[in-house]
Amino acid sequence: MNSPIANCIDPDAKRNRSASPSLTGRCLHPTLGAVALGVFLLAGCAGEPPATTAAAPAPAAAPAPAPVLVPVPFNEAVRIAAQEVLTKAQLAPNTKVPLIVDPLVDGGSGVQTVATAAVGEMVVDMVRSGFPQVEVQPFSESVVAKLPLIIIGTFTPVNLQGKADGEKDVYRVCFALADLKTGKIISKGLSRALPAGIDATPQPFYRDLPVWLRDSAVEGYIKTCQGTKAGDPIHPAYVDSILAAATINEAKLAYEDGRYKDALALYQAVLKNPAGRQGRVYGGMYLSDLKLGRKADSMKAFSELVAMGLAGDRLAIRFPFKPGATAFTGNEHPYQLWLTEIAKQSVAQSGCIEVGGHTTRGASEPLNERLSLQRAEFIRHKASAIKPAFAKKSSAQGYGSRQTLIGTGKGDASDALDERIEFRKTGC
Repeated sequence: MNSPIANCIDPDAKRNRSASPSLTGRCLHPTLGAVALGVFLLAGCAGEPPATTAAAPAPAAAPAPAPVLVPVPFNEAVRIAAQEVLTKAQLAPNTKVPLIVDPLVDGGSGVQTVATAAVGEMVVDMVRSGFPQVEVQPFSESVVAKLPLIIIGTFTPVNLQGKADGEKDVYRVCFALADLKTGKIISKGLSRALPAGIDATPQPFYRDLPVWLRDSAVEGYIKTCQGTKAGDPIHPAYVDSILAAATINEAKLAYEDGRYKDALALYQAVLKNPAGRQGRVYGGMYLSDLKLGRKADSMKAFSELVAMGLAGDRLAIRFPFKPGATAFTGNEHPYQLWLTEIAKQSVAQSGCIEVGGHTTRGASEPLNERLSLQRAEFIRHKASAIKPAFAKKSSAQGYGSRQTLIGTGKGDASDALDERIEFRKTGC
């Protein structure tokens, strides 16, 4: 189902669908509409004399090489990218333009970290001190419904070639400024940061959440920032989920503040929005119910996460393994109940399941591969003991650190997601 925002941002009025009552009359705003047209026409056209003879076509010009982004210290990298995205927007100086910031994420995992929060705070400070025509407003559903400008961004560890594969050497800073009225990207800002002093530890919600899966709304957010240019449309999956994202963010803050009942109520409320059926929502319900001692309800939410992960062909679980071993550490989560639900849903699949072990980067990749395989076999054995049919429909594979999501190799909470077990559907 398309969101009210998606209905409002179509620039062709003849193709516009009806907006919801909450957004009616807000789809056209002369000031912001003008701001959204901050496109840069840098090339001029020289007059040509009339041709008297047929001329051979001129050879196509070679594409301009991509600018080289030299890694700089963290604060400077954020300043460069933020200055670029805000300056290129060419915001009119004599207007007051509302702006919201949707919290930044790690571009590889979609997780919000201590570093992404710091980047967001620095951007807000820069806007308030250097761009008086911009008014930063809270990222809330009521503000989003007014269709302001919005900044999104990713902060991603990459190698020196700018790829997320292999060892990570620097962080890529990416900002995109978009207009929710037109549904278009207005400007972009890019830079690279040296890794010194960067805290990539996940924020408490993500640190507590044992499940990771591909969330279409988060993927839409990342794709809107990465691989786009000024004038490109906002990714449809992100457009449809922006209203829900504001409530999800409010629920996450309530959870991290220890207000578990408030968080649970917000997560339950956002499910009334068709775009609210996201991994972050069911994950928040799982954690909030668990904190409130409602184990049965928490497992209902966990069941939804398993179903979504298997449907998307990728369900990752962070089991509490002891360092360098296959044994679990304590009872931080009801992992036996996790395995029961995973085994039950896996055997109901039409195909088979690969249980894949993954580790952080270490000194010896052969040891990483051996450990990851042992952990995968350990989990497969436990799931098979619960549901014997799982043994016939599953296999184990050890990937070592070849498919890291974070890849910094610190071996602490910052790259804990690399120590995961993945369940993927495969052919039998």
